[in-house]
Amino acid sequence: MAQEKSADEAMHEVMGNEVNADYRQVIAVDNQGRTSGFNGSKSLGINNISQGKNCIAAGNLLSAIEVTEVMIDEFLAADKTRLADRLLDAMDAGLKAGGEAGPVHSAGLLVVGENSWPLIDLRVDWTDNNPLAELRYLWDRYAPQMDDYISRAINPSSAPAYGVPGEGQR
Repeated sequence: MAQEKSADEAMHEVMGNEVNADYRQVIAVDNQGRTSGFNGSKSLGINNISQGKNCIAAGNLLSAIEVTEVMIDEFLAADKTRLADRLLDAMDAGLKAGGEAGPVHSAGLLVVGENSWPLIDLRVDWTDNNPLAELRYLWDRYAPQMDDYISRAINPSSAPAYGVPGEGQR
């Protein structure tokens, strides 16, 4: 998609060259809101991909096929302005609709913006607690500082001071 390909074109190119494509489940949304999904024939358990306007949801090892549909409905109904909040709400709705067939131990939130690096890249790789609650905790701590981190990456001289030792020294 970085080469101006649509989500569908990029998906066909990437998955057409993927050695283990039968085991993969991949979704994409391009900068025009077009979606594409790939569900390999050997995806685990109950699996599904659901699409809505400018959004797509996927899951495997689901307790029910409707989980991804509930996620899309929640995403589209959300009145929050930040994409990360809408995504987290959709994941919460999916979990409440049955989520995975077994216990959920991990969750992640990756959002790409206008820059060449991820705007948000938060993960909970393993916990016996609620990984979505832990992921939301991380997001709630990061969100108020996100714009400052972007400013610092793009133009450090315009970034706000952090009050840390050694700041302003060379």
